[in-house]
Amino acid sequence: MSESISRCTDAELAEQLLRACLRGETWSREAVRELAARAADDGAASRALFGILVEGLSDRFEPRLADAYAELFSEVIATVMPEYTVEELLSRYRWVRRTRRFEGDASRMEKVCVLSRVTLGSDIAVTSLMLDAAKRRFPRAQVCLVGGDKSCELFEADPRVRPLPLDYSRRETLRTRLALSFGLHALLARPASLVVDPDSRLTQLGLTPVCSADNYYFFESRSYGSGSDASLKELTRRWLGETFDIPDAQAYIAPSEQAAPGGEPYIAASLGVGGNLTKRIADPFEEELLRALAATGLALWVDTGPGGDEAERVRRAIVRCGAPAGQLRAFEGSFAAFASLIARSRLYVGYDSAGQHAAAACGVPLVCVFAGFPCARFLARWRPGGAGPIEVVPVENPDPATVLEDTLRAVGRILRRSAS
Repeated sequence: MSESISRCTDAELAEQLLRACLRGETWSREAVRELAARAADDGAASRALFGILVEGLSDRFEPRLADAYAELFSEVIATVMPEYTVEELLSRYRWVRRTRRFEGDASRMEKVCVLSRVTLGSDIAVTSLMLDAAKRRFPRAQVCLVGGDKSCELFEADPRVRPLPLDYSRRETLRTRLALSFGLHALLARPASLVVDPDSRLTQLGLTPVCSADNYYFFESRSYGSGSDASLKELTRRWLGETFDIPDAQAYIAPSEQAAPGGEPYIAASLGVGGNLTKRIADPFEEELLRALAATGLALWVDTGPGGDEAERVRRAIVRCGAPAGQLRAFEGSFAAFASLIARSRLYVGYDSAGQHAAAACGVPLVCVFAGFPCARFLARWRPGGAGPIEVVPVENPDPATVLEDTLRAVGRILRRSAS
């Protein structure tokens, strides 16, 4: 190993590799193998690999970067699991990434397993459409959602969807994540069954084989539809039409846990950013936003999130906004329960997060403060889409006063539209 590579930190290695890919340069195989070796059993190195390099390549939705990811991450896998070669991983990936129409007898399918994309927002915006299409295309099959408990809870009340809980943690080491990905083969490779993969982290974005390629349908969302700025929801529907003859799949949620908000009309709000602080607007934006929302006279429910620092930040904003306790209520509970509360709200307001996709799926009017996007294509892909009025506030200048003004104008437009 060269001395320059050995002296680099995990983050420096990941950033160097990302920059090479973004510039279209040849990346260092030695650097990839060194970062993979470190990430195999070290959580910090694993977070650098995924958080900087993998997300940096995936979030730009460019075909050449999707190719770079496949080549680079095949090298990562082969480093940690030498029983697999880069060539065989890439050969399979290049075959399954092609969109192909299901030509079999749908009535003979006994099970259709749809993989979770791991994050809640993408499971609503993308995975739920695949569940809807699977139920309609394969009416006699058992439809399973393979994913974490929180994702499965979003569809718990749907009698056609059976959960197959699988705990994939983004805090785990690379070796643990790969062991889970390759271990899926024993769970999913069954006769008369299909696997539908919405570009899931469970398969490391389609690279790990979980069943025979003939029974595997992979939506490679990072380059599909690259000639347009369509949203992921629109692209997913297009892919489902081409693959399963279901061109009008609908995003939905079906949580069994229902929050009890009371009888008065209310606004649901979330200030969560899923740990990505680039999505957040600096103080005093949040407390001023809550103060203005309370000034509408509507009741206000604010989700405190999963706990930790984020929950403390939200509670501080609630206290500082000065709204009456009877009007503004903090919600503490599961996301599935909060999603049920969103579904019955007059308006939803929040950052780019799972809440906006729940509101969109339920046809609830929403305002999304969209900050921290790496490129315009990311914003286009992740824009919420639904039957209700939607206002997206793209944040290019993160000045709190400017963003607040833009957000409140959007809130005003939606409330006026709802009143007319």
